[in-house]
Amino acid sequence: MLPWIELGRAKVPGGGEFRLMQRGQEFTIFAGTIGLMSSRQSGSEEAMAKIAAERVGERRKAKVLIGGLGMGFTLRRCLADFSADAEITVAELVPEIAGEWARGPLSGVHGESLDDPRLRLVVDDVGAVMGREKFDAILLDVDNGPEGLSRPGNDALYSHGGISRAKAALKPGGMLAVWSVAPDAHFTKRLQQSGMKVEELKARAHGGKGARHVIWVATKG
Repeated sequence: MLPWIELGRAKVPGGGEFRLMQRGQEFTIFAGTIGLMSSRQSGSEEAMAKIAAERVGERRKAKVLIGGLGMGFTLRRCLADFSADAEITVAELVPEIAGEWARGPLSGVHGESLDDPRLRLVVDDVGAVMGREKFDAILLDVDNGPEGLSRPGNDALYSHGGISRAKAALKPGGMLAVWSVAPDAHFTKRLQQSGMKVEELKARAHGGKGARHVIWVATKG
């Protein structure tokens, strides 16, 4: 078996550290021993972007906020499915992920997406960005889910307060999509208590194969 090679480390604001590792043609970002994302698994992230495009993609000058750049799977699908007048904002908290890694070792994974004129990439907490603007869709993929936290500060995004802030940042009829590696009944209940219409969908990690990940879709009335 090919060995893992460490390509870089990044301190996470608020605590923790990420490592970018490579094994053969595969790249993985780890938080400790937990694999947060892999270049071999993009199906469920792409599914989340596809859902957003189907729900709000026909709106004129649709504004989309993606929480977490990661390896850019959600971004690339949004760029493919949304129209030429859309504005896609990506809020990435870790500077190395948004810059050094994306433009360096992961440049082949990102392709030309980072140079698309519809993209606005900001190094900031997605919660702070939600507090400044209104969006047609907010797509959150900042961790492994409500109970899979790699950074304690992310817990606020999944709380009642975080859901309320996301709802307030949505335009009428807008949608919030939240990705998770596994179901979470408590989070489903918190979403339902927000007054939004809630759906819990499943998507495969790798196309039609692999683990079943969860995508919650909450629509603002």
